[in-house]
Amino acid sequence: MPHPLRTRAFRLLFIGRSLSLLGDAAIPTALSLAVYLATGSTGALALVLGCAMVPKLLLLPLGGVVGDRFNARTVALTTDLVRCATQLFVGVELLGGSPALWQIAVAEAIGGAAGAFAMPTVSPLIRGTVAESGLLRANSLMAVVNSATRLGGPALAGALILTAGPGWAFVLDGASFAVSAALLSAMKVRHIPIPRRSLLSDLKEGWSEVRGRDWYWTSLIAHAVWNGAAAVLMTVGPALFIHELGGKGIWVALLQTGAAGLLLGSLLAGRARPRRPVLIANLGLATYALPLGLLAVHAPVAVTIAAYGVSQAGLGFLNPVWETSVQSAMPAQALARVTSYDWLLSLGAMPLGYALAPLAASAWGAEVPLTVAAVAVGAACLATAAVPGVRRFQAPGKPAEHTAEMTA
Repeated sequence: MPHPLRTRAFRLLFIGRSLSLLGDAAIPTALSLAVYLATGSTGALALVLGCAMVPKLLLLPLGGVVGDRFNARTVALTTDLVRCATQLFVGVELLGGSPALWQIAVAEAIGGAAGAFAMPTVSPLIRGTVAESGLLRANSLMAVVNSATRLGGPALAGALILTAGPGWAFVLDGASFAVSAALLSAMKVRHIPIPRRSLLSDLKEGWSEVRGRDWYWTSLIAHAVWNGAAAVLMTVGPALFIHELGGKGIWVALLQTGAAGLLLGSLLAGRARPRRPVLIANLGLATYALPLGLLAVHAPVAVTIAAYGVSQAGLGFLNPVWETSVQSAMPAQALARVTSYDWLLSLGAMPLGYALAPLAASAWGAEVPLTVAAVAVGAACLATAAVPGVRRFQAPGKPAEHTAEMTA
């Protein structure tokens, strides 16, 4: 089996994605600090984050349609250029010393909208540049880079903020998108054109692909519950650690252990060949109930941190295994739309967790939302084992034969 990096198109895609992921990983830290320093208001930060998230959620289904109608390379290249412009604009605003909140909010909204069109193209890009036999290894490589940037991104952001200011983090991110666009322009991606119909027809066809596979839509529900539970931990966890469990240093240690676990899980996925990939991956995802439950009962901190590392390894294993299963089993001409529904459910569950967790914690204490989240994520992920399609999914099916065209 030839290594995916020996394929020129995937090699260019891999380098571009690696650079843009590293730039993106530095943005959350830089954005939160920059907005707070400029306004002194946590509400202003929530506004900016909302401006980036809402357009992304609203436009994701449309992004899936566009990703299937047009070559994924063209769509990704265009969105990279848009995000390059928005990040450079924010960077220049911050470097100027008098940033206007509304301008940053508008730029982030435009960038979020571009992200809605970019996210569904990732799977078609990988499938369009790698042979089916190399999909798992290619997805594992992408997951490893994603995990590594989560480890290195905050450190890079901290170094830029301390030495040059948060504006340079945005300049770096903009430059990474520019390089990614240049690399995309130099590669070729297989593309299967679909008939031009109404937008509603395309959306319905994509949804029918989701609804017609019980292993897919039931797993999406479990993954959405996982994302909602993760939002609960990210909301109530910092205060619980700072005030009761040893301080902010322990919270950072938990996050770094999780990032290391994510990386290890991604590496393992590249070598594993599970007979029932969807079942094993979902069962691994159920381990997220462990740190939530341990944190709810105030278990020893070392045990909770270790459990969080294990649970994140489960996530790291799931991501490339799941992507490979979807890319191989779904029709190529509907892959972007199918992926957009996946992202929509996953991202849509997180704001719900962000909103409900603080309310429940203030009313009954942090232990209640943590316990509910632990039970919900454990039950949802384990319940997929009862679904016939999940149990029977043993090997990715070969996609139907279509006439593919290579576009430069």
